[in-house]
Amino acid sequence: MSRNNGSKKPVGFATHVTAGGIAGACEALTCQPLDTIKVRMQLSRSGRAPGTKPRGFFATGAYIIRRETPLALYKGLGAVLSGIVPKMSIRFASFEAYKTALADPETGNTSMGNIFIAGLGAGTTEAVAVVTPMEVVKIRLQAQQHSLADPLETPRYRNAGHAVYTIVREEGFSTLYRGVSLTALRQATNQGANFTVYQEAKKFAQRLQPGIEELPSYQTMMIGLLSGAAGPLSNAPIDTIKTRLQKATAAPGTSAISRIMTIAKEMWIQEGTRSFYKGLTPRILRVAPGQSVVFAVYERISGIIERMQPSTGGDAYSE
Repeated sequence: MSRNNGSKKPVGFATHVTAGGIAGACEALTCQPLDTIKVRMQLSRSGRAPGTKPRGFFATGAYIIRRETPLALYKGLGAVLSGIVPKMSIRFASFEAYKTALADPETGNTSMGNIFIAGLGAGTTEAVAVVTPMEVVKIRLQAQQHSLADPLETPRYRNAGHAVYTIVREEGFSTLYRGVSLTALRQATNQGANFTVYQEAKKFAQRLQPGIEELPSYQTMMIGLLSGAAGPLSNAPIDTIKTRLQKATAAPGTSAISRIMTIAKEMWIQEGTRSFYKGLTPRILRVAPGQSVVFAVYERISGIIERMQPSTGGDAYSE
């Protein structure tokens, strides 16, 4: 995501939409099964009984396939695909806007601290605009433990559109934004860590290879893999509490903060500290390769577009 030679125009909005949309769709199609397993692990109450252990990553995946068929691993994919293009375009466009606003007015460069702040802003923006309602719908679909091979076993939500309609009709439009504070906090820390690690790791790789103007795709993918793992490692408890909050139906008269505190307290008392890190393994396996794909595709497409543009002598897009 960076073009450090200072000779190309900044990447435009069309590039954000094209590169982000294609990369996001590839990410979703590749990694959705891991996300479904992560959600089921986070919602699972297994391991509560004394002497028992929570169902692990492979056991959870095998249980879903055995009980609901392999297609069940793609539950919620429609909600993800419908939101991935605006999510990625908003992420990159808002990051560029925040980064530019925080850049040194004399040199045009952005410090590592300000890159982190720009990432925080981008994550918060995408959480409020797209991610929260998309995840509420996705989690409701993924939480349904019905067999896709049995036509008589009818789920409550047939697809993403039906889920949105049912949720709004029965629980109100505001339900689509349940957990928005936790989602914003998660996305902000995700993107703050993601963009900062990516930026610094890429600069390091370029210093080791001074003769290379643009890093090979395999190196970009490796850096994206590293940066993608940084977010989940920094905010796993937030994601687990958020998932349980968005899956549950709110009791009348209870505030969001009271529900969050109740969920966290119940997890602490009934399931122990490890429950806050349920689903961490599939989440890292889902997010890290996903970011690897996103960054590699984005770099490739933005590079092609930039090579088609005339030189301007200005500071180019940089992450």
